[in-house]
Amino acid sequence: MTAAVAGPIVLVGAGNMGGAMLSGWLKSGIPGSSVIVIDPGPSERMMALIGDAGATYTQTAPADLKAGILFLAVKPQVMDAVLPGLKGLMGADTVVVSVAAGKTLGGMEVHLGSAAMVRAMPNTPAMIGRGITGAFANDKVSAPQRDLVHRLLKVSGPVEWVQSEADIDAVTALSGSGPAYVFYLVECMAEAGRKAGLPADLAMRLARETVAGAGELLHQSPDDASILRKNVTSPGGTTAAALSVLMAEEGMQPLFDKAIAAARKRAEELAV
Repeated sequence: MTAAVAGPIVLVGAGNMGGAMLSGWLKSGIPGSSVIVIDPGPSERMMALIGDAGATYTQTAPADLKAGILFLAVKPQVMDAVLPGLKGLMGADTVVVSVAAGKTLGGMEVHLGSAAMVRAMPNTPAMIGRGITGAFANDKVSAPQRDLVHRLLKVSGPVEWVQSEADIDAVTALSGSGPAYVFYLVECMAEAGRKAGLPADLAMRLARETVAGAGELLHQSPDDASILRKNVTSPGGTTAAALSVLMAEEGMQPLFDKAIAAARKRAEELAV
């Protein structure tokens, strides 16, 4: 894979997402020796991963180095502070890949100059290789470069390319933030079970395993979610009674509409 890169893969940011990407790259066969990790203070676990992989670690951007892939896995709130120190890594063939929510390509160009750039939005299941990523490439990204970036991103799960950069904010709101919605669903189900009379710990176990199992069934089944839902719902039964509440006019759909809209609005605000 790295033969198509005119320089090393430089990973900036060694937090959960950066660590997930590095781990996925190594498992896919990318040699650790082709990766340079830049982070002012990675965790002990991340340092062990870097060391075992034979990757290079540094706190700041090395001098006289041009990156093949400059992979930005830093929080959006610190992006503007980090980017100026990376300008020297930019070469004629460098491809920039950012996974920072809300940070536009135009905003990165202010610090890094005009270049081939990709905005990507993975989600936290990437940590176990079960994430999904939305991505957008500017017109400076060549077909071979896009293919390489796709292969780097897909180590954490499927990759979906969108036609407009603005669509990345919607991806962020839906799938990027989406795992938190599912985790909160588990909390709500468990609390409802407790109020129905179950011990709190049992209610949580039941809710957790139900959502995990349903997710795995959805993953393995070729059927749409609506079909799987109908398969569980007997006319006049208990599931139908619950769905009559959840699918009511004031039920889950309008709440999710508002939630996704709020998340997208915040993603747009982070670009300012």
